[in-house]
Amino acid sequence: MTTPSRLPEPYGQASGANLADILERVLDKGIVIAGDIRINLLDIELLTVKLRLIVASVDKAKEMGIDWWESDPALSSRARRDELARENAELRERLARLEELEPGRRAPKEAP
Repeated sequence: MTTPSRLPEPYGQASGANLADILERVLDKGIVIAGDIRINLLDIELLTVKLRLIVASVDKAKEMGIDWWESDPALSSRARRDELARENAELRERLARLEELEPGRRAPKEAP
């Protein structure tokens, strides 16, 4: 008669499923790691570094109100288009003001 072993399984055997379960749980619930590093010399603060790390799924992050990647032009094509449109509008406004300063000179018409 064999009895079930009470020892944990070696790392190579069932750890894949356990790791997947842990990763799924972390992404579903989210995890926050926070820490501060301060360097003082004779009661004078020389350096403070605040570290914050949040690991969560995109849906969970949005649920928590974190969506900074949507407005970063380096990460979002929509944000890039919005920034280009804003820059274009600013340039058109500046051009219109310059044309008002020189009433005798008109800018060439735009090509269709």
